[in-house]
Amino acid sequence: MGQRAWGLQELQAELTLGPEQSVLHTGSQHSPRPRAAGLEVPLLGRQAEPADGGRPGAPSVSGGAWSRNMHPDIDSERHPQPFSVEELTNILDGGAQNTALRRKVESIIHSEPELSLKDNYFMTQNERYEAAVKKTFHILMLAQRLGWSEGSRELQYASRSVSGDLGFGIHYIFQKTIRSLGSEEQIAKWDPLCSQFQILGTYAQTEMGHGTNLQGLETEATYDVATQEFVVHSPTMTAIKWWPGDLGRSATHALVQAQLICSGARQGMHAFIVPIRSLDDHSPLPGITIGDIGPKMDFEHTDNGFLKLDHVRIPRENMLNRFAQVLPDGAYVQLGVPKSNYFSMVVVRVDILLGEVLPLLHKACVIAVRYSVIRRQSHLRPSDPEAKILDYQTQQQKLFPPLAMAYAFHFVANYILEFLHHSYSFILDRDFTLLPELHALSAGLKAMLSDFCTQGVEQCRRACGGHGYSKLSGLPSLLTRVTASCTYEGENTVLYLQTARFLIKSYLNTQKSPGSASKASLPQSVAYLTAPDLARCPAQTAADFLHPELYTTAWAHVAVRLIKDSVHHLETLRQAGADEYDAWNQTTVIHLQAAKVHLYYVTVKIFTEALEKLESQPAIQQVLKRLCDLYALHGILTNAGDFLHDGFLSGAQIDMARKAYLDLLPLIRKDAILLTDAFDFTDQCLNSALGCYDGHVYERLFQWAQKSPTNTEGNPAYEKYIRPLLQGQRARL
Repeated sequence: MGQRAWGLQELQAELTLGPEQSVLHTGSQHSPRPRAAGLEVPLLGRQAEPADGGRPGAPSVSGGAWSRNMHPDIDSERHPQPFSVEELTNILDGGAQNTALRRKVESIIHSEPELSLKDNYFMTQNERYEAAVKKTFHILMLAQRLGWSEGSRELQYASRSVSGDLGFGIHYIFQKTIRSLGSEEQIAKWDPLCSQFQILGTYAQTEMGHGTNLQGLETEATYDVATQEFVVHSPTMTAIKWWPGDLGRSATHALVQAQLICSGARQGMHAFIVPIRSLDDHSPLPGITIGDIGPKMDFEHTDNGFLKLDHVRIPRENMLNRFAQVLPDGAYVQLGVPKSNYFSMVVVRVDILLGEVLPLLHKACVIAVRYSVIRRQSHLRPSDPEAKILDYQTQQQKLFPPLAMAYAFHFVANYILEFLHHSYSFILDRDFTLLPELHALSAGLKAMLSDFCTQGVEQCRRACGGHGYSKLSGLPSLLTRVTASCTYEGENTVLYLQTARFLIKSYLNTQKSPGSASKASLPQSVAYLTAPDLARCPAQTAADFLHPELYTTAWAHVAVRLIKDSVHHLETLRQAGADEYDAWNQTTVIHLQAAKVHLYYVTVKIFTEALEKLESQPAIQQVLKRLCDLYALHGILTNAGDFLHDGFLSGAQIDMARKAYLDLLPLIRKDAILLTDAFDFTDQCLNSALGCYDGHVYERLFQWAQKSPTNTEGNPAYEKYIRPLLQGQRARL
């Protein structure tokens, strides 16, 4: 599994080579699929949490005799291997060449003292911010020396190596938005400034009073014909931009989303480039009130900030104008559809699934499963030694559904990324036919994956008992970080309902006259709305529930029924006299349910289709199929009422599904450590005393706890309060 760590001589030689000589200078040539121009930028600052130790399969670098030997309880889990862990890692990485490249990058990153994460858990907010900026600086200098090009896999792997604990993550969203919404002239001007870090950008959308409802943003950009400038202004307290990362201390420019006003008319939300700090001394520019919003649940390394604009003037050319323009005389010209201005949000949502949200669940699964074969508690039989807690069915029930989700969502996130790249070339040519489906899928899947990943990480944390509450486990940081994803880049309930609107519209299209154009061109993700439907599930045994076609059909059946039901309730209220908006508001809970089931169906279908492509690797296909079966059945059992409602499943069939589900647990148990090893996180990247590859959990916990500053800085409370209290009580005695 493991790859030999580079020696110092090799590393020094690598650092002295020029870009054209470097064996790591591969740019993005290793990408297994075509990338749309302008979308590929490094994910610096957007990922998971921290570590101290070695990489899988190699000796730990953290010291101590225990770190050079495998704990027998975890070592026994790795032998024999019924499938190739290395091949599964290659699949997850998109090819063996990517795995090799990633490990080389990790070896370099972990050899740089400035990029260590070992003290993160003991830092203040200010220290975390400075450390993140320092790491970013060193990685950029390293990239410059090694010839790692912008957007290359090397930079993405470098970010993964330090768990995305970097600064300037929103700078890349600023740059992506310019590439998505800017004209060719604007891209030619601003993109090099971003790439060369001559400016630092932030994406200022969310306000104190508005977030996901983009149409409700209050910041205004009023066009002044006399000067050919936009006047950007925060008219109310609630219009103050609030939460953008890199805004509090770092950014020099902001991509401000504001309501465009020209020729006396409001034209909706548009994007404007606004200078906010001096490029000479970093002081706020005139009309700019700016700062950091203070402590948060996590992301302490990110300077989330506020921005109040007081009639700030910017040139007309600073409005991004690929899809809309304001002419010198103030005339407004629409070059795309109104929703094209939201395209940058679609790009960001897809980006965070693979770069930020999913790795947090992967890491939580690694930590919890590894700890569960080291932790022994109670007895399965009175005469036996204490059992590994992973041997208990209840622990398997806690951990294997999140593990199945971790794999399911990997294939789902890759699917939506490929769909985005496919759609992007059409959108650049102003063909927006794929945009509604892309928007519905990206919004719904962002909501679903962030919801489920948050639940999964918390499940993993609880499964680790008291030690899971310690920050040194790595799990609390993963949890607080993934929790944020349920609201940033769109509040999840609102996003589910955006998917629901798409479903309702798609269903109504199926009810049009046969052969109509709209019905014939039903988007692929909702094509099942017109597929033949079974009134009853044909399963007769538990084994029948292990057929992907059966459980995919079951999910499709329930999704169609709930979508029909949501449309029926909406139309009933309309026919009873309710206006469109009131009818919608009174049926949103039903729409929400339909959207969630639809999205679960989509993820099941994508997972099963991914398995079909692994026929040449039957051992891996088999072990992943068990996870796919578990994922589909876990959802059915969790939502059994939806499947029983119209008699599609009977009570007896639910019992069969439960038996099939429970029978999968011991099969997955045999491969659980190998399945988590395949994620191939180094100990440094995990930064978890519980999740170390060698299994020496308790030694690390004790060693790391002693590093706490509270153990070396003395106790001022003793002299001030404890000593007087004790001495006072002693005198009374």
